[in-house]
Amino acid sequence: MKLHIVLVAALLAACSSTTPGSQALPVGAAEAIPAAHHRGAASDVVQFAYVANFGATNVSAYSIGADGALAPVAGSPFKSDKNPSSLAIDPMGKFVYVTNFGSNSVSAYTINATSGTLKKVTGSPFAAGSNPLTVAVDPSGKFVFVANNGSNNVSAYAIDATSGALTPVSGSPFKAGQRPYAVAVDPTLEFAYVANVDSDNISAYVIAAGSGALTPVKGSPFSTGVSPVSLAVHPSGKFAYVASYGSDDLYGYAIDATTGALRPLAGSPFADMGSAPEGVFVAPNGSFAYVANSQTFHGFPDFVAAYTIDATRGTLTPVVGSPFKDAGAEAVGGAVDTTSKFAYVTNDGSGDVSAYTINPANGALKKVKGSPFKAVSAPFGMAVCRVTAGKCVPATL
Repeated sequence: MKLHIVLVAALLAACSSTTPGSQALPVGAAEAIPAAHHRGAASDVVQFAYVANFGATNVSAYSIGADGALAPVAGSPFKSDKNPSSLAIDPMGKFVYVTNFGSNSVSAYTINATSGTLKKVTGSPFAAGSNPLTVAVDPSGKFVFVANNGSNNVSAYAIDATSGALTPVSGSPFKAGQRPYAVAVDPTLEFAYVANVDSDNISAYVIAAGSGALTPVKGSPFSTGVSPVSLAVHPSGKFAYVASYGSDDLYGYAIDATTGALRPLAGSPFADMGSAPEGVFVAPNGSFAYVANSQTFHGFPDFVAAYTIDATRGTLTPVVGSPFKDAGAEAVGGAVDTTSKFAYVTNDGSGDVSAYTINPANGALKKVKGSPFKAVSAPFGMAVCRVTAGKCVPATL
């Protein structure tokens, strides 16, 4: 069953706290290890990872070891609201925002950059539209955008720079297509994009620099494949990639730097090499793209497809050895760490996170020792940050 149908059904069926096929794990099943003990002398890079557990009411937090392994931070998981589905870290490295699909809200937390622990912002959670599914923070750190899957619109909020509290932008929510599923913001601060799963297109908006209000880009919406469920903007701001669940492919676009309009890349759509692509994410160095596939294919288990990205044209070429066939059950999302050394995939069905080292020469993946690492129940969205000057800053949005 398509995950977007499962998610909608979850709320309609009295907001069930688990998704079909999920294997709930007890809270605290993995022993919490203080972040300072897990960093390892081999690296001075301190990173934390956060995972939204859709099948529970919490967020798992991990420290990332020098080898890419994940260890729960003390106090993890941290309480959220019902069916947390996606999260985003603000570019200032102070706050984490989490969409709660089952309670129509957005939770906000402050990040302790020493320990990786999360503390709820006063006033959290903040009201959203119906079935808020994904969240993005603009690169200026001023605004939060949420795709409301059930009300066919996008909520926009202004961030209080001191407290992290959210205030609705004037005119919010803004109209989107049918069942908006994914939202992303380009690194130039100018444009926002929303993948609409039931109308098979992308809504594109200009972001008003002063207010955060959204205005449709001329020509929007732009056509995609069947059931687009994931959207990633290249760190350069030149390209966008969309995973189309229903047509088993990836659509690539060039972004017009002046207008924000999308133009299909040469060779798009690109074959996914598998079945039911759920999550597409790009390495912060811009060299590679990865796709989590949520269904078995020709007898293989769920897997991760890997591609090299042409820096000039944005085109995708499969990495040698791809797809990598050792993800967990129902791989749905993921992230690349801020150093572009490690890739992670959230496995909704098996309740864990797969970890891989990235070959810097060709993008190939190799399983990290100890992978997969336990989450709580039905892990979905994921975000990573790196401690810099006392803050935990994401590498890219």
